[in-house]
Formats: sequence, structure tokens, C-alpha cells
Amino acid sequence: MLTLHGVSKSYGDRVLFADASLQVNTGDRIGLVGPNGAGKSTLFGLILNEEPADEGRIVRDRGATIGFLPQESAPVGDETVVEIACKISPDFVALMRKVKAWDAGHPTEAAHPEDLHDDVHERFHEQNGYMVEAKAKQLLAGLGFKPEHFDRPAKELSGGWVMRAHLARLLVQEPDLLMLDEPTNHLDLESLLWFQQYLQGYPGAILVISHDREFLNELVTAIVEIRNRKLVRFTGNYDRYLQQRDAADAQQLAAFKTQQKEIAHLQAFVDRFKAKASKASQAQSKLKQIERIERIEAPASEGKKVGFRFPQPIRSGQRVVWLAGVHFAYGNTSVYRGVDLEVERGERIVLVGPNGAGKSTLLKLLADKLQPQRGERGLGHNVSVGYYSQYRVDMLKPERTVLAEALDTEAKVTEQQVRTLLGSFLFSGDSVFKKVDVLSGGEKSRLALVKLLLSPPNLLLMDEPTTHLDMGSIDALVDALKQFEGTLVFISHDVHFIRSLANKVLHVANGVLTPYLGDYAFYLQKTKAESARAALTAGGVGGKVAPKEAKEPKPAKDAAPVAKPGGGAGAIDREKQKQHRKLQQQVQKLEQQIESAEQRKAALQKQLEDPALWNDAERADEVQKDLAGVGSVLAQLTAQWEQAAVQLEALARG
Repeated sequence: MLTLHGVSKSYGDRVLFADASLQVNTGDRIGLVGPNGAGKSTLFGLILNEEPADEGRIVRDRGATIGFLPQESAPVGDETVVEIACKISPDFVALMRKVKAWDAGHPTEAAHPEDLHDDVHERFHEQNGYMVEAKAKQLLAGLGFKPEHFDRPAKELSGGWVMRAHLARLLVQEPDLLMLDEPTNHLDLESLLWFQQYLQGYPGAILVISHDREFLNELVTAIVEIRNRKLVRFTGNYDRYLQQRDAADAQQLAAFKTQQKEIAHLQAFVDRFKAKASKASQAQSKLKQIERIERIEAPASEGKKVGFRFPQPIRSGQRVVWLAGVHFAYGNTSVYRGVDLEVERGERIVLVGPNGAGKSTLLKLLADKLQPQRGERGLGHNVSVGYYSQYRVDMLKPERTVLAEALDTEAKVTEQQVRTLLGSFLFSGDSVFKKVDVLSGGEKSRLALVKLLLSPPNLLLMDEPTTHLDMGSIDALVDALKQFEGTLVFISHDVHFIRSLANKVLHVANGVLTPYLGDYAFYLQKTKAESARAALTAGGVGGKVAPKEAKEPKPAKDAAPVAKPGGGAGAIDREKQKQHRKLQQQVQKLEQQIESAEQRKAALQKQLEDPALWNDAERADEVQKDLAGVGSVLAQLTAQWEQAAVQLEALARG
């Protein structure tokens, strides 16, 4: 369907692609990945003929159609929502308006006098007009539109809803190749689940750029990585790609080291004997041999971690924030009636539940952005609150540059440290001198996030913080929040982000808060959800909470015990001592297992560096699989150790 032959593209001295090739066939599901600036959007532009390649050819099958959804800012005129979705050709919407005008008995409102009733309806029928409109409305509903929105002027809606209407248009058109740039940015969880399922049955090929690991895992069957200015294809979903990439890096590193040793050996001969007449010809021969060697590049690194420790907030009291008997309603719509909640120091709580259950409302109540109609919201000793949402961008000064705005912080950091952090959130080079008022919505959100990390409060309340972030920036945020010594309550639909951070899950549905005293893996186990993504909307579309667990959630196996009423102080102390010993033993056992796994990993990596191994392809594949398995076990053990160590520290503090 689409073939790239030896494509090269440069901007001045900056080479994005050099002799890159790619084949896209009917039915392919391909995720395009690479670090920020690697050329993902440029590749889309080349395929769409928006700019020419310097060298090479891009060939489409004759008659093959391509549909493209940009990351932001799709055009909108005076069309209604359903008219955007039905815009399968430039003239179709005009024809649809004429038909509706005739059917409403007002043909002169949208039709020229010469447009006859039968002729208009016949042309509309030939283009399957009624089927197109029905399909458009079905797709719009799946993407979250209500029937009363269909005939609303699209320009009255936010940019995110306009993007959904254009996404529906592409799905109605059903092009042979669907090209999507971050399509999940503007979708809520339920729409995302519907969209993901719809794409799994899409008849054409799909080429998608996405920072959403779970979306890629559920959808794609191949990953194409922009690596060393080439397009390298890996089979499988995103997790499988990571395993293959690590194995390929190990193989490439082994080959690189072997070649460097060979070059060093030849160069040593040249350096030693080039001045001796009897050996000069041999030295010259070795020098030419060095020049003829086709160099193997060292494996591309995944990008540097943020290069400084984030400032830490002052320590709060053990009891951080609470709600007691809180009632809240929007008009006649009750959200909470007598709800109680207590958040303790060091907790990292993710809020999950169906759309409209009140997760964002709960976060705003905790942040004091909404006041309860009855009940109390209280803060503990020494607590400072930071609330991050899309509205936080209003706090930025539009006349400042990005760098000046980031430097406006109480934190004792250097300009270089601030620039490093800005670079991790996609502000690099001259972009730090852009004025805030010219930034896109996503750029303003990222800048607000940088400011928050530079001077964090000890209670962070975050609503979808990974929106508009690429994978590198999400990893930088995870790294920052892992260092964060305060308390975190957040909402996210990024499963990777949740797995990395949450140590407690709070399920929100029908005004009821159900705690799960363990990490996200524990929550998945207890709810028996269909998938990790579906569990985020548990109690709504895509997942259910097991009734027994919803009513009587059991504490996680490693969670600190809760004293039973009437047990007395002595009983509590004995229980604490028992739990302390148990946690100490668990931490020691996990440390031994981690050390053993790390030794096994090092041994396997050493095997991969041996060039002789690659003469036995079957054995090499076994070693790669063993290495991937050990890496997975090591990650699980490390996560368990971190959780147990935190619980042990909390128990010791009392």
C-alpha cells in the first residue's frame, strides 16, 4: 500500500533520515516511536506530500486513500458537529444541507432554485447519504457526543471536542491508511476504550504516533522506531518492542565493542611500525584496512535522566487532609452525600472509576477549589497544597519568556538546572525564549508542570498530568514524583504512570469511596478487571468491581495493620512489633532475591557480548528471552522492595 525507498531528509546540518525504508501493507497496525525531535511528524509530512524528501521515493498503491488526524488544531468553519463528521468529500455537506432543506419544506434556504427535489435526493442516495449520516452519528456517540450536540455549531465547542468530530470524520471516510498523531490526547477514558476497540476491527492499515503505552499494547502489531536516522521495524506490541530493542542494543553493543577492539589492535600496529622502513608498507596496509571498515555505531541511548534532585517540601503532619460528612451537588444532581475520606502522609493515591462518578470533583474538594454544601474539609499540620489541572495555566505570566517564567521560583536552582528540566519537558534550544502568550495549550500545561516540580508543596493533587507529554517527558515526571517526599493524590488514564507511582487505589462510583490498600496490581487482582485500562473505569463501561470486594475491601498483604477496636495500647504495640519483624524479614529476603537476579542479569549480558554466541541463532534467542524474563522479575522484585521499605519506614516512624 505504501513504500518508502531509501528516503533521506535533512534540515541544514541536521540529518533526520538517511537511506530510510518502510513498507506498510493492508491490515498493518504500526506504532511510530522515537525521542522528541527524531522526525516522527516530519515522516508524516513526507508521506502526506506536505514536503519533499531530499532523496529516495515514496510510493503509494494507485487509488489508495490516506486519512490524517493532526495532534492539535483541526480546522472548523460554520459546520455543525454532524456535518464535520459527514464531510467525506468537499461537496457532500452542501448536498446534505440541500436534502435537509427540501425535507424540512424550505428548499430556498440552502438550495439554488435550479436544484430540483428529485435530482438532489437522487444524488444524495447515490452517495449513500443516509447511511453516511447514520454511521457518523454512531461514531460521534462512541466518541462521547450526545444526540443534542449533533446539530450544534462546532465552533462553539472546545478544541478537544472539535478534534473528536474530525476523528469521527476520518472513521466515516474509512481511508486505506489511517495516520493518527496522538489521537488519545482529547479522549476521556470511556471514549478511549471505545475508540481502541473500534480500531482493533478497522479494515485498513493504521500508522499511529502515541505516548500511551497501554493504547499501543492493545492496538499495534508492530513498532517502527526512528533509530540512527533509519526506520527499524519490530514485531509485536510496545512491551514486546522494549524487549527486542534491549536485546538488539545488547547485540549491537557487543558488535561495537568487538569492532573497536579490532580497530584499536590495527591502529596500535600502525602507530608502532609506521616509522620503520621495513614495516612501513605493512603499516600502510593496516591503515587502509582501518579506513575500509564500515563502522558500527554504539547503541542509541534512551535519553538522559533529569540531572538534578528535585527540591523537597517541608514535612507535614501524619494526617494530611480529610473530608468528614461532606455533601456536594451540582444543582439538583447529587455527587456526594456524607462522604468521609482521610489522606495520610506519604500516600500516593490514584482515583479510579467511571466517567461522571465525581473523581475530579473529589480532587477539587480536597484542593478547596469547591466548597462542600455540608460537612467539613480539613488540613493537617504544616500542609501546603498544590493543585495541578488544565486551569493552572492561568497562573502563568503571558509577557514572560518560558525560561523567565520557570526561573520565577523559590527553589535554589541554577539556570542550567532549570534548562535541563525544561529540556525534559520539550523546551530546548531557542524555544525557552518563546513568550508564554504564544505557547499552545499543551506547552502551557508542560510549563506549569515544570514550575510545580521546581517548588512543590507537600500535598500534590494532580488531574491528568500526563496529557500533552511524550514518553520521555512522562518518564521524567515519574522520576520526579518518585523522588517527591510529600503526599500525592492523582487522576490518570496512563496505566504506566499509575503502575509506577500509586501505592493505594481509591475507587469512586455512585458517591461511594472504596479504598484498596495496595498498588495497582493489587487492585487489578481484587477487581478481576478485563484489562489494566478497563479497570480505570471500573463500575462503568469496560469493567466491574466484584461486589464482595467493593463492600468489604481487604487490606493488601503487605499493608500496615489496622488496630481493632477494644484491643488496648498493649495489643497495638505487640501487633506493631510483629508487623515490624515481618516487614524486616520481607525486605531482607527481597534484597537477597534482587541481588541474585542482578547477578543473573549481568551473566546473561556478558554472554550476549560474546561474538561467538551469535553463530548459534537458537542459543542467542534463548539468552535474549532469559534476559527479558530476568529483567521483568527484577522490576517486580524492586517494586515490591520499594513498597515494603516504605511501609517499614512508616511503621518505624509510628
